[in-house]
Amino acid sequence: MREILDRQRAAFMAELPVPIDVRRDRLRRAVAMVKDNAARFCDALSEDFGHRSPRQSMITDVVASVSPLKHAEKMVTRWARREKKPVMFPLGLLGARAWVEYQPKGVVGIIAPWNFPVNLVMSPLAGVFAAGNRAMVKTSEFTPATAALFEELCPRYFDPAELAFVSGGPEVGQAFSALPFDHLLFTGATGIGRHILHAAADNLTPVTLELGGKSPAILGRSANLAQATERVAMGKMLNAGQICIAPDYLMVAAEQEQAAVDGLVRAASAMYPTLLSNPDYTAIINDRHFARLTAAIDDARAKGAEVIAVNPANEDFAASNARKLPLHIIRNATDDMTVMQEEIFGPLLPVRKYDSIDGAIGEVNRRDRPLALYYFGSDEAERRRVLDRTISGGVSLDDTIFHVSMEELPFGGIGPSGMGAYHGEPGFRTFSHAKSVFKQSRFDVAGLGGLKPPYGRKTDAAIKQQLG
Repeated sequence: MREILDRQRAAFMAELPVPIDVRRDRLRRAVAMVKDNAARFCDALSEDFGHRSPRQSMITDVVASVSPLKHAEKMVTRWARREKKPVMFPLGLLGARAWVEYQPKGVVGIIAPWNFPVNLVMSPLAGVFAAGNRAMVKTSEFTPATAALFEELCPRYFDPAELAFVSGGPEVGQAFSALPFDHLLFTGATGIGRHILHAAADNLTPVTLELGGKSPAILGRSANLAQATERVAMGKMLNAGQICIAPDYLMVAAEQEQAAVDGLVRAASAMYPTLLSNPDYTAIINDRHFARLTAAIDDARAKGAEVIAVNPANEDFAASNARKLPLHIIRNATDDMTVMQEEIFGPLLPVRKYDSIDGAIGEVNRRDRPLALYYFGSDEAERRRVLDRTISGGVSLDDTIFHVSMEELPFGGIGPSGMGAYHGEPGFRTFSHAKSVFKQSRFDVAGLGGLKPPYGRKTDAAIKQQLG
């Protein structure tokens, strides 16, 4: 891995400055790599998951990769323009100028997760390539078929000095994160993110962490319950809930709780009338995560929760090895339950009741700051209060998930849900160095301003003027 890094950095330094046409060519080749092999990527994803909806993979991994890459190709010329900045009085009057130039950082390391193992490689590459960098990618050991396909395909589209993939287990990930990259992006669990940050610190490598946490969905009393519960169910069941911004738990006014639960059951049953053989419904990634989720269900039930498995066709999941898990609505979820202590990352939805919107806000604020927050309701004052009184990485109003697909909105967390952001122009900025440039005028500014020794009356006058 160090040899690849050294080769990429040497090629990068030899190429500087990186022309816009070269950046756009890399973006086009990245698009081609995904589009030309879309069916193979969908097959590899399904192999890795045990079953993954091919149409879902087309939406969430193929289209969601191509879109940001094409957007970056279209916008990179505008993003890369230098920005003029005002010059402090009176230097501007004397001909001095100032601006910011956006320079590529060099070699960016990307540590990709398993839940969207195509999109969460290619989407960051939009900003990486647009900014003029090269990249090394560490793929997840949980998705070996997808990783092997990347390693097979990449040399057909990119020189290894432009883009390279490496695979392996935790020891490879540990060594990868300790390499002296010019920037490192990690997407994954908060606990692992802490280790990544420690490893990068030895090299003073700047890091962007895309983590997760317990992202709440709040149904205001003014919400359209049928619409809101359908959208929550859709966001929760997409990829079987294995999404960092999936609604993690639901808060609803106490008197509307039964109606909200009924709405969730109706919506989930309509979208997925069957589950085991349904090609639209994705399996849990592996046995360990399946066991973790079933243990969380058992824990909630043992501690007094009412657990509703939404199984409209009454299928026998116990007799199946499909690793598919229906939506489980967990009523009366309490803080001592695993489902309210850890990010769920699966199709389990605790439901909590509130008496006032300030009570719901307090529930959010006593937990770690989430990666996403969802509010449903037509009460503008209440909506504004939720936005003003909570802090989260991002927000979708009257829906879930969709803010992540808005390419010009920065995507990132805050605190335990992450640091830094990317997507669109914010991604270009993340993977660029903003270099300040000041050009002095032809006048003897230091002499005119009393800044040049020997100091005297002119110096004192300048100091007095600046202090006001």
